[in-house]
Amino acid sequence: MARYLSDHDIEKCIETLSQGYSRALGESDPARSEQVWGVLRGTEDVLCRQVRKLAGDFAGVEPTATRVSKFPIWLPLSPAFDRSFDMREALRMHSRGICRAVEEQDASPKDRAFAILAEMLLMQHTCHWYCRSRSVASARMLASHRTSYEQLVGAVLPQTRQEYLGLVA
Repeated sequence: MARYLSDHDIEKCIETLSQGYSRALGESDPARSEQVWGVLRGTEDVLCRQVRKLAGDFAGVEPTATRVSKFPIWLPLSPAFDRSFDMREALRMHSRGICRAVEEQDASPKDRAFAILAEMLLMQHTCHWYCRSRSVASARMLASHRTSYEQLVGAVLPQTRQEYLGLVA
């Protein structure tokens, strides 16, 4: 996964947007807040393009290397037990979810930011799950963002949640 992520600026976009959303939400001057939201739009568009490209690039990975164990802890050969999902499909799903949130025009800036952030963090969780285990990914999410796995799944857009739970259940 690291090899594929290194060809993209996804992590940089996630960091920029996370910090930018906090700044925009904390701004007391509405004009200044609007200016920050406007600047972040460009980064959101870049993120959307980058996750689409990542999903496309990862689609070419050998299927046996894209299985993710559904067991909460890492077990040797556990993806072979048919309790697994395909990371290629997960990345396609995350790409759709992030881009849906970015393209949302009817929501308030705060609601859009919340949806985009939730979508980004769920993709980050899935990537950590692929590389380690669900338990490690959840612990990282809790430590880094003070967000539980259940909170994260509940925060994404309803269509993403439905697709995600169908994939990982």
